[in-house]
Amino acid sequence: MKLFKLKTSKQRQAGFTLIEILAAITITGVICFGVSIASAQVLNQTTTNNDYTIASRNALNALYWISHDALMAQTIDGAEGFPQTDDLSLYWIGWDNTQHSANYTLEDGMLKRIYSANGQVTTMVVASNINPDISLTHCVSFNGTLTVTITGMAGEGDRIINVTKIRDIVSRPSL
Repeated sequence: MKLFKLKTSKQRQAGFTLIEILAAITITGVICFGVSIASAQVLNQTTTNNDYTIASRNALNALYWISHDALMAQTIDGAEGFPQTDDLSLYWIGWDNTQHSANYTLEDGMLKRIYSANGQVTTMVVASNINPDISLTHCVSFNGTLTVTITGMAGEGDRIINVTKIRDIVSRPSL
């Protein structure tokens, strides 16, 4: 009788068949493949968004500083050649007769501001990764309005992103 009980208990044990295990592994593999593709796309899009933001911020920062000085300027020199052949130079005299000048130069993609007030000179990098191509970064001065076009760039290799920002700056009436 004990033998019979042992035999029946073994028959009652159930398990997974080989086909069921292979189906479960296949389904799990398909799900993992989909998750890895989605993760790669999210990382790629995040990199693209970060590059766009960096390029845009660099261009906007350059425009901010040029606008800041151009609004005060009484004289603007070098607008037509900036940045390819000439520096952009802005001059003005403050209410306390202080002589100010701001000189913008673009070297190796870095836009530098050299500011002078009564002989004290400070230099700072206003923006980096500025595209020096004449069709992407330039100035035009016409009838007292300075139109500045700045293009920031970010990324590597074939994934370089250029972001162009344009600002019209109306100068002081004496120009």
